[in-house]
Amino acid sequence: MSKVTGKVWLVGAGPGDPDLITYRGRELLGQADVVLYDALSHPDLLELCPQAEKVDVGKRYGQRATPQAEITTLLLDLARQGRSIVRLKGGDPLLFARGSEEALALSEAGVPFEIVPGVTSPVAASAYAGISLTHRDASSSVTFITGSDREGKEWSPEAWKKLATATGTICVYMGMRRIHEICQAVMDGGRDQNTPAAVVQWGARPEQHTVVGTLHDIAELAQRAGLESPAIIIIGEVVSLRDKLRWYDNRPLFGKRILVPRPAEQARATAALIRQRGARALLYPAIEIHPLDDRTRLRRAVHEAKSYDWVIFTSQNGVREFFGEVRDAGLDARVFGAAQVAVIGPKTAEALRSYGIVADLCAERFVAESLLEGLRQASGPLSRVLIPRAQVARELLPEALREQGVEVDVVVAYETKPVSGQAQVALREAIEQHAEVVLFTSSSMVEATVEALGPDAQRILNARLIASIGPVTTATARKLGLSVVVEADVYTIDGVLSALEAHFLAKR
Repeated sequence: MSKVTGKVWLVGAGPGDPDLITYRGRELLGQADVVLYDALSHPDLLELCPQAEKVDVGKRYGQRATPQAEITTLLLDLARQGRSIVRLKGGDPLLFARGSEEALALSEAGVPFEIVPGVTSPVAASAYAGISLTHRDASSSVTFITGSDREGKEWSPEAWKKLATATGTICVYMGMRRIHEICQAVMDGGRDQNTPAAVVQWGARPEQHTVVGTLHDIAELAQRAGLESPAIIIIGEVVSLRDKLRWYDNRPLFGKRILVPRPAEQARATAALIRQRGARALLYPAIEIHPLDDRTRLRRAVHEAKSYDWVIFTSQNGVREFFGEVRDAGLDARVFGAAQVAVIGPKTAEALRSYGIVADLCAERFVAESLLEGLRQASGPLSRVLIPRAQVARELLPEALREQGVEVDVVVAYETKPVSGQAQVALREAIEQHAEVVLFTSSSMVEATVEALGPDAQRILNARLIASIGPVTTATARKLGLSVVVEADVYTIDGVLSALEAHFLAKR
């Protein structure tokens, strides 16, 4: 056998919320050569490993799946090639996840491996449903059990009858196809039919759906609600705590489908903020950011930056493209010399900080008018200003500065273009078929979305709730015939999401 130089990490992906993966798990994803991932690991986790080859080896009951033997063989083959492999498994790799079988095969083959635990599904699903698995007055024990038997082994109710009164709380994995039989067996074993019970589907995700009943009727209630795998069945007095402990699925944006037509590289951070409020982010960009074919003028502006009194960045994209030229020129933050730096919006300030620069001025409101006010009040000279920005942008800022006698150099750092082809089709289908809310964060995004939807834009968009990040974006939308229902008071993503929460709370 050839010498093994690779290594496998069996990593628990945690439950539905991708933020619940461990720090070690995130670190390993960022270093892996190959990632073999399960069906129940959140797709957003794959964004943590852009450098890796990604292989879908998910298994779901009743669906076409990769056989376990093939997964194990693939792990061994990749390791023998000297690769660093992350085996990303939903929940915890050793709890009803066959991670131990894979680890044994690796051990027998002499392949080095490590096991990285994860937050297991019933622990997360119950917490996100507001159900404490134990409670001093309700349950001092909990049992995790699978409702899916090994292939070839006939299901028997006897073990369930014994379990019925032997533990306080029963958590059943993979039990939906036998939920009627399981509940009946537990009742036959002596558990009171009025014992509280719940089913939590897609726990810890915006799609989470929880049904509560009793041991006697939970199977029928879950079936009537259309609940299927993946789901956790919870039986025990602790279920009655849900009314007071709910915190996730009773929030104003929980489960709302919010479409964000931002460029892909900006949408990830926005999606995370949406997910933190319990909503689903639908990411379908209406515009794409393109670098310039001719960067001569931008390159010269980088070398001349220190000759200006102020350098003003109006977007994260402008910061990124400017510092791309700084890097290519072999320069660093000293490129600004004595020039002061201003930004519009906290996200632009954050992008600037990633390059080691703290803005001297950050507009309190995410509009050019706020920046102008700040510049008027700032100390120091204001005679020459450099603005690296998009090819098409509002002229208010440079024009207002020129009216004050300021010499302004506007340098194109990048250009935006509406999406076309399949991306355009996907955007239209997502809005028509899935979106409840369309969130606009700039005028260019409004214009590109309307262009992508064509003559039907007003009809399609006005059938959804339209939210705007601020008055400038709102004015553009209304000029194009759109009805903006929600507008942020604070012109940030957090601000518009807070405004959406207030809107839905008021409707309750």
